[in-house]
Amino acid sequence: MNVMQKMLLIPASALLLTAAAGSAQADALSMDRVDEVLVPAVDYGFTHYEEISIKSRGRAEVEGWLDDEWYADVEFSLDNGETLKEERKRLITGAWGMSEEDVRQALEVARKEGMSELEDIDIDKGGVIDIEGRDENGRELEISLRQGSYEITEIDRD
Repeated sequence: MNVMQKMLLIPASALLLTAAAGSAQADALSMDRVDEVLVPAVDYGFTHYEEISIKSRGRAEVEGWLDDEWYADVEFSLDNGETLKEERKRLITGAWGMSEEDVRQALEVARKEGMSELEDIDIDKGGVIDIEGRDENGRELEISLRQGSYEITEIDRD
């Protein structure tokens, strides 16, 4: 490698690292901005949530039920609530998951445990809600709790 290639390699590497760090931070949403996901989801018609994930490029993905028959997987813009992608399936299993109130209560528990940024919240069929995010120092925080009681069953701080 000649001197000129080395001189170009250092700034290019720094640029790639900066871009990677920026995209990692873009996959989380400040806890005080959760309405930027829930309001468009409610307006779209979601009644039960199976998973809410914050994606890169200012997007959130919501998976859940619109009623007892229709399951949807929708991506919304965090900037304006616009629907960016949508997929619907008719299923016979019936609606299950978290209500909007369940989501808000679970996120309040996470906030009290120090979570300042949300990455993902989901629920399994047994009623265990898992929340992934970061604290104010950027450390990963994962919390599991029971739907209804909102009793914490596990906390993992990295």
